[in-house]
Amino acid sequence: MVYKFLLLSDEIDDFKREIAIDSEATFFDLHNAVLDSVGYERDQIASFFLCSDDWTKLTEVTLIEMDTNSDEDSYVMDKTRLDEGLEDEGQKLMYIFDYLTERAFYMELHEIIPGKNLEKAVCTKSVGAPPEQMTAIEDVDPALLTSVLGSDESFYGDEDFDMDELDPEGFDGLGGGNPYDEENF
Repeated sequence: MVYKFLLLSDEIDDFKREIAIDSEATFFDLHNAVLDSVGYERDQIASFFLCSDDWTKLTEVTLIEMDTNSDEDSYVMDKTRLDEGLEDEGQKLMYIFDYLTERAFYMELHEIIPGKNLEKAVCTKSVGAPPEQMTAIEDVDPALLTSVLGSDESFYGDEDFDMDELDPEGFDGLGGGNPYDEENF
């Protein structure tokens, strides 16, 4: 069976890619097909997310094994076949290619062709130039960084920190002697 995916970008209106790939290929094969279709380097972390109809992220398929201690199953691209997570036309995916700003391609499994196989993924339609792979840090909206860091923290920690609260005696051992002497504990 062959899956045909449509890729769109919310950054560039006239960008479109269509990728045909065998349903038994892995998400890693699809990852490489996406990168090939847009000319991106292979040196960045990326993830696929299986999404609901309203683009809510449901299941993540990561590029590399993430050492998680959660009770949830973890899926890795090179070990997860497409047909294990995708079965219906119209199913939505998000391909995060820039983790700092969560820039993504929005993908839809727009056609399933039964009775056919493909040895290798093929970009069957290419319209428009893709967005840049990485955003320069100076171009990142500070509000986005705040949302990534959390609204109750600054990049350096607690904004209510008072330098006068620092106990100077706690640094006595740093100029000489052993700061780990039993008397200091």
